[in-house]
Amino acid sequence: MLKGLGGLGDMAKMMKSAQELQTKMTEMQEELHNLMVTGEAGAGLVKATASAKGDLKGLDIDPSIFNGDDKEVVEDLILAAIKDAQAKAAEKAKEEMAKLTESMGLPKDIKLPF
Repeated sequence: MLKGLGGLGDMAKMMKSAQELQTKMTEMQEELHNLMVTGEAGAGLVKATASAKGDLKGLDIDPSIFNGDDKEVVEDLILAAIKDAQAKAAEKAKEEMAKLTESMGLPKDIKLPF
């Protein structure tokens, strides 16, 4: 493409790669909003669903845990389920980023901004 211009050909190639990476990052961002993970607590009595971006999307509570005396236990289970979903979301996002960076020929553990 820019053969007689020395290093400019390499620069153009790098710019093209950077633009391709930016496009793929944008696409991955959209995918992370649609990928869902579910965190659980209390042996599945409380389930929290979140996007891979960590946004809480749903909460499912088994009615058997509703007892006025156990309010604090229920609250703890809800928080535990949400934290589990968020941890799974972060791991899923990390996995997807590793796939993207490897497909671009970059080290899979490179830290790129979300």
